[in-house]
Order: sequence, then structure tokens, then C-alpha cells
Amino acid sequence: MEASSNISEESKKIVQDFVFLLEKSKQLFNGLRDLPQYGNAQWQSYFARSFDVYTKLWKFQQENRETLEAVYYLKRWQIGEIASKIGQLYYFYYLKTSETNFLHEALSFYSAIRERGYYNKLDKEAGAEDLMLKKLRYYARYIVVCLLLRMMDSVKELTKELRKHVDDYQSLADDTTECPEWSLVLNEVEAFVEADELVPVLDDISRHITVTNRFTNDLLPAARSSLIGHLTLQEALIVGNCQNQVKFSELTLDMYRMLQTIEREPTLRNGKKDPNGKSLTRDNPHKYLLYKPTFLQFTTYLATAVKELPEDGALLIYLSADSIHPSTGSKGVDVAYDLGGVATNIKGDDKEPLKKRSGLLKDANCIHPGDLYPFTRCPLFLVVESPTSSAFRNFPNLFGQPLVSLMSPCSSPSFLQGGATDEGNLFTVFLHSPLTGFCRVTSIADIQEKLWTDCSAMVNRIIAELDGLVVKSKTVDVAFRQFFSEDFLRLLILRYCFCYITLRYHRGFKDSTYYPESFPDLRGHDILESPAIHQLVLDLAAMLDVKAAFLDLSDLE
Repeated sequence: MEASSNISEESKKIVQDFVFLLEKSKQLFNGLRDLPQYGNAQWQSYFARSFDVYTKLWKFQQENRETLEAVYYLKRWQIGEIASKIGQLYYFYYLKTSETNFLHEALSFYSAIRERGYYNKLDKEAGAEDLMLKKLRYYARYIVVCLLLRMMDSVKELTKELRKHVDDYQSLADDTTECPEWSLVLNEVEAFVEADELVPVLDDISRHITVTNRFTNDLLPAARSSLIGHLTLQEALIVGNCQNQVKFSELTLDMYRMLQTIEREPTLRNGKKDPNGKSLTRDNPHKYLLYKPTFLQFTTYLATAVKELPEDGALLIYLSADSIHPSTGSKGVDVAYDLGGVATNIKGDDKEPLKKRSGLLKDANCIHPGDLYPFTRCPLFLVVESPTSSAFRNFPNLFGQPLVSLMSPCSSPSFLQGGATDEGNLFTVFLHSPLTGFCRVTSIADIQEKLWTDCSAMVNRIIAELDGLVVKSKTVDVAFRQFFSEDFLRLLILRYCFCYITLRYHRGFKDSTYYPESFPDLRGHDILESPAIHQLVLDLAAMLDVKAAFLDLSDLE
């Protein structure tokens, strides 16, 4: 700072105000770590205060940049740090509200940092090693936001830049203990992007086209007025605990696909207010993303989600996890605890196996169907992606609330095995992008953009026909009709039907364990066995020149 005798009182006041806002902003930002990770009791008012201070700080440094650079010696990386914190706040706000428009707000600040070079030439600054780490963390956060917005070209470009910056950091750092961690980050994001693109969509000159699969209104026909109930999906738990599945930033591929499936495409609409405003319409359900939770963590978040449900709210639980098979002494009598379940994470100090374990004891680190019974007091929609998913096909009607369970196939044909689970599980692929799932099981390596568009229209037609069959059915369980008033859950049910029919009539899927299941059972209601739907699936296969892979109508006579 210049000698105080040469600084005007006005400049001193500007610096004092800036330092006050800067310290206050840091205090509030650090306080975010102390907020509970679940529940809505405190975070909204705290976030509003944080946004208010950061907004004032950002505007203040813009209006007084010349004075701050001359008197306070404000550095460009310090401006970048403020912008990065605002981007993080918007990203946190997205996580809390599931409002995808806030991802665009985060993107605008992250992009500005890169475009204006706020983190350039850090090697010439004092404390360059620590500043380089800030830059690397900024890039990792930027990549996450671009992934969530399906900006895959930007992800690839940013990853290349991150690799260069990691190399620069390694050459600069005296303490290289963090270098392997950043190499791992690079490997994870590159593997994630590669695995995500199961079936590349190509333009006329064979460039890859990014396809987004968030919810849009054209995916479903208009809801029928005859539907029962007015449930809305308000809360969702998305759990990922597959040990071998590709992941990035505590987000497995299955989790990544499912969270997009229950989000609408971001659109800028009138009436939306930024985080300082009071009114915010939630078009998407609030989500808890749980990567490898322990059993107690899972039940804590689940209880919180149930507590926060409004009267007309429904809860979605998505479990993508490794299998826990029944204990050896189990007789399979109790459907609540004798059929196994899905794995949760084990704390480090609990990983030592018991010296003597009775065959009658249940696995304490397993989510059994019975563990969910207390939470069937509310409308519950369950999706299970696991080799032991069939354990969740029997639920007693204890509280008279609607309950549906969609279960993945328990196994798959040999031609789909190998690294398939690393790239995400097939059932989730169908729920996220039915056409991708269809191409996956027919070994289509890539597809032209025009053909993709035409086939997507055919899939939408099949979905619309299935919708009509479910609504008109007089025998299908009432639980399905109650959830049909909710767009996200209706789409999951219909895509389940499409998945079942595709696999049921595929010549390579001959074993019953290759098919998904549902509770209540949808088989036998002239929906999954409809000849008209079968013919439309054959028409779709013909468009893709894979009709020979499916049973013809005459093969079933």
C-alpha cells in the first residue's frame, strides 16, 4: 500500500470498505461448512446473507477497481478468487434447490475467470504454489458444472488445460504430495467422459454431437384428466455405491444419469428470482446425492427427506449399489430381511471381518427391504439397480400409501458383460435414455444424427402408446395410476415398460433374470404383452437395421 501521507481520505475509505466486505464474505463462505448437510432449517437465510455480501463485494470492486489496484494493490487472482466463490455459491444453491438455472449462473462466473485470465501468470506471484492449487480446484469445479450442463466439448477442452496446469504445478511445487491426487482427478474425468458416451451420435462429417436427456414436455403426452391423485415428486435420494463404476467428484455414472432424468432442461423464465429473492418455484425435486454412504448416513438423509415432504409430495429412492446376498443360514421366509439387499459403505474401523459370524445374523451394512418399511408411511417410488434387486419385489401394504418398486435385471447375457458395469448399468441407461439402451443391446457402435432424431421420435411414439395402455387398463394396480399424475415418475414407469419389452423380445435375452421386474407386477395386464407395442419395437429395430435381433410376432404364436 502506498505511503499513507499520499493517500486521500476517500481512497482510505474505499480500501477500508473493501477489506470489510472481503473479510465478511470469507467469514460467511467458511460458515457454509458448518451448516447441516441435510434439512432446510438454516441454509436459506444463511445463503441469502452470503449472496448479499458477495454481490456487494463484486459490485464494489468493479466500481472502485482503479483505486483498489493503485492503493490496495488488488491482484487479478484476487478478483478471480471472488468470482470463483460466487460460482461456488451458485453451485451450492443448485445442490440445495435442484434448480438447474443456477448452474448457468455458476457457469457465467467460471467462464469469466477463464476468459479474463484472472488466474494467469501465477508463477510470478508470491506464494505461487498455493495459488496454483486454487487454480486447479477452480478448474475441477468448472468441469463439474460443464458436465452437469452437458457441455462435453468444454469438458474436454478444460481437461486438456487442467492437465497442462497440473504439469506446471508439479514443476513448481516443493511439496509434491498432492500431485498424485491431481493425476487421479485427470484420469477420473477422462474415463468418465469416455464411458458416458456409450453410443456416439455423429453429424454429417462424423463429429460427435452432445445429446442431453433432461426432461422436456415433448417426452410425454399430456396428462389425462382421469388420473387419480395429484402427487408431485418433491424429494429424491440418489445413492451410488458400485465399487467398480466410473466416477468423478463423488458422482458415479449411474447417479449422473439418474439426476438428469429427474431434472427439466434449464430455461430462463420470468418470475424466477435469484437466491436473494423470496419466491422460487421448484420445477425439479430436491435431491440428496449420496456417494458411498454408510447405512446410518442413508437412513439419516432418508428420514430428513420424509420429514420435509409436503402433504401431496412423493419420495423417490434410487439405489445403485453392489449386491448383498442372503446369509447362509437364512431360510428365505422373511421377505423383509431374508432375501439380501444392496450394500452401503463401511467405515474404516468397521472393515475388519468378525471372527465368528452366525449364519442367522443379517448384514448390518446392507439396505434390506425391511429397512424401508417405516418410510412407506409416505408415497414411495423405489428404483433398485443391483444384482440383488429382486429382494425388493415384496412390500406389505402397512399404511395404505402408494408404493412402486422398479428393479433392474439380476444378470445379463454374456455379450453385455465385461466392462459393462464400469460404464454404468443397463437398466439405468434405459431409464435415462431409452434409445441409447436400445442401441446398446443391439451392439450399435454409433448412429447418425438424422437417424437418431427419427428413432427418438419412434421411441416417443412407443412411450405415448404405453401411456394410453396404462391409463385405460382396468386391472393395473392403483399405485401406478396414483404416480401417473407426476411427470417424472410417469416417465420412469413408461421407460421401464419399454426396457422390459425390448429385452423380453430380444433373441439374446433368453433367461428371466435378464428382465427387469416391478412391484406391483405389471405383467399380465395387456401392457407388456401388447402386440401393437411389439410391432412398434420391431419397426424401431427395422429403422436401425437390427430387426433380426428380435423375435417376430409369428415367433410367439
